[in-house]
Amino acid sequence: MTGAGSGSGGGRGTDGGNERTFAALPPAWGRAFAETWWGRAWLKALEDTALDSQQLKKGRKQAREGAVGAVSVRPGRITAVVRDRDGTAQRSDVLLQQLSTEEWDRFLDMAVERAGHIAALLDRDMPPHLVEDAAGAGVELLPGIGDLEPECACDAWDLCPHTAALCYQVARLLDEDPFVLLLMRGRGERQLLDELQVRSARAARAGQNPAGGADAEPGGATVGEPEGVRADQAFAARNILPPLPPPPPVPEEPGLPPSLDTEAEPPPGIDADALEFLAADAASRALRLLMEALSPGHERQPLDVELTPRQDAVRLAASSADPLIAVRLAGGTGRQRAELELAVDAWRHGGAAALAVLEDEWHPEPEALARAKADLAGAWEGGERPRLRAGTAGRWTVVGADTQLRYGRDGRWWPYRKAGSRWAPAGPPAPDPASALAGLGAEV
Repeated sequence: MTGAGSGSGGGRGTDGGNERTFAALPPAWGRAFAETWWGRAWLKALEDTALDSQQLKKGRKQAREGAVGAVSVRPGRITAVVRDRDGTAQRSDVLLQQLSTEEWDRFLDMAVERAGHIAALLDRDMPPHLVEDAAGAGVELLPGIGDLEPECACDAWDLCPHTAALCYQVARLLDEDPFVLLLMRGRGERQLLDELQVRSARAARAGQNPAGGADAEPGGATVGEPEGVRADQAFAARNILPPLPPPPPVPEEPGLPPSLDTEAEPPPGIDADALEFLAADAASRALRLLMEALSPGHERQPLDVELTPRQDAVRLAASSADPLIAVRLAGGTGRQRAELELAVDAWRHGGAAALAVLEDEWHPEPEALARAKADLAGAWEGGERPRLRAGTAGRWTVVGADTQLRYGRDGRWWPYRKAGSRWAPAGPPAPDPASALAGLGAEV
């Protein structure tokens, strides 16, 4: 049996073969418990089964507040300790029927015939056609009405807030890794991959094409074609085959883009200098993305957010020291030069999130505003709290000082200082308002 997982999020958890334990997840303020379609299907089975919607509502609130401890997942059962507001702890379990040996055989045979299903699972995805094909083979992967059976130390005879909170928390784990569901149904990830490897090898020795053989779907190998390995099969087996050799060394600097300074005049409407600048920027970004992809733990790093042209102009200005570039970018986005300089300053403190705090008029929803006020109330001890005057768009100005706090959509606090007639970003964000003001050196 495994101990509690390390870390603060779902991820893969600690793996003890037929049991995985996931560390307690942080509160889920301002987000849905399930974003994938299979995570929502899990919650639908929960909500369709419950006889008392008030119990669900209480459980959802407890899960959102972070009351669910480490979650243990094993065949047929999930377990966690759920704490009430008074500190009382209740062990809660939810049972789900395991697949029979015959059902697992049918599922594995189906997966071997369709290597794309294996590839999707290894990519932490569960496409609808995988579930449909499994159902066609007589295997129901996702739970339905009445399939989730609660057991709780609070002695409730039906679903209680504790077991409901556990189910809401597990939906977050399922979002990240559908193998959690397969473990509940009876097989762990390693065991499944080993069995798939054995069946694939057996099919190959028998002269069959595991992805369809002579009756392969369009685009697949057929009898008479040269021997080889289909791309989807190779991709699906990437965690089974020996590891790839180490990647080549990363270049120390971006490559030089082609020079457009030629004897021929550029076509009308083509700005050669601008194209060279954009090509150099693309090379720098490509090198950064490569370095991030090869760094340890890169799979947990957030993906780059797609920028609007107005945001990307600020990013470009922040990457260049050429004043002519700044002038052109300011004109192209309808900003004054001083406005662009403020935007660049914000970008250097925190990218797109910092730019949004500077330029967007965000009026926090009641729940976000309540969290912000709670942060302000608890950030200082005794009489240390400065006098703050609440403004619009999540902003609080320090009375008697040219300093201001701004509350971002991500729950972080951003320090600002009065520069002439404008408020200017004055530093990176902080998780609480006191830390955000601490580095400004203002008398507050």
